[in-house]
Amino acid sequence: MDELTTLSKGAGRVLGSPLRLLTGTLTYVAVVFAISTLGYIANGWPADDAAYMVLLTIFSVGYGEVRPIDTHFLRLWTTATIVLGCTGMIVLTSALVQVFTLFQFRQLLGVNKMQTEIDRLKHHVIICGMGRIGLQLAKALTEARHPFIIIERSADKAEEARALGWLVMVGEATQEETLRAAGIMHARVLASVLPDDAANVFITLSARSLNPAVQIIARGEAPTTERKLFHAGADKVVLPTHIGAERIVELILYPATDSRIQDAEHMADARRFLHDLGLDVEVVTAVDKGALTGATVGEAERRGAGAFFIVQIDRQNGQSIQHPGEDVNIEAGDTLVLVVRGTRLSAGAIFGMPAKPVKHGRTFVG
Repeated sequence: MDELTTLSKGAGRVLGSPLRLLTGTLTYVAVVFAISTLGYIANGWPADDAAYMVLLTIFSVGYGEVRPIDTHFLRLWTTATIVLGCTGMIVLTSALVQVFTLFQFRQLLGVNKMQTEIDRLKHHVIICGMGRIGLQLAKALTEARHPFIIIERSADKAEEARALGWLVMVGEATQEETLRAAGIMHARVLASVLPDDAANVFITLSARSLNPAVQIIARGEAPTTERKLFHAGADKVVLPTHIGAERIVELILYPATDSRIQDAEHMADARRFLHDLGLDVEVVTAVDKGALTGATVGEAERRGAGAFFIVQIDRQNGQSIQHPGEDVNIEAGDTLVLVVRGTRLSAGAIFGMPAKPVKHGRTFVG
């Protein structure tokens, strides 16, 4: 890697020299053209004839003299234009050839450097598409220092990724050749996050056929695509629209959770630990005349059918009950800390539901 970096910097220094030579030569030719033209004009030639004469001379076209060169001054002036102008054009042609050659060399060097870095990747992540999700995924992997490569069809987006220091290749992730070039045979995870369901299904099929062991996480826009992606070989399917809607519902059902966990660092640590066990922590408030308000902790947990456990109750008077027993009553205004498993949405909904009337004979009592 160090050798490639040194070679790239050396190529940049070498390339700078022809560019400076090209700029200097263009300036020199322009100055010769202007001064020579003014000399002919000073000798009584029209400006267009003078400019045309100098142009024919420095480019060595040989169409003939525009006007007779019949004075000693004109002969000397034309001789000087030939020598200085033709010399400038020779150097200019040489500089152009060097610039074009070295630009191609630098491009080839960049491609070889990228392929060398890709060949060194092992157990990396392949991100297909650098849209909003792909961008956030790349940022997160960068912070985690996990190796990854991005496959992006847009050259402009790929250039943006390179500017951020990310490894990226321009190509169609739906093509097996592109996946092979990205190191699919040695990859640990492939994340197909294009906003095109058909493309994600095709990428999943191709990746699974090339590497049966790779873990595939695919994005789906339509809910009906989820089954197709699993059938194509995806290990996990993410539906951004579904996740977004579920998050909004969580904010409605658990409005106190975010602020409570942000204020208490130990709560955030506990939530991360429980998340690894398939559990989560949520905070709810027992509403007045709610379905579980007035019930005991044991009754509430039985009503939840094991979906949650109450681990803490904070009263409005400031009292905090840690690990409440089954006989502790839930009062209106209590803030309850729940350990939730299964569907988090139904667990929160039950605390916000109004109490159902209880039937006594032919009447209902609220």
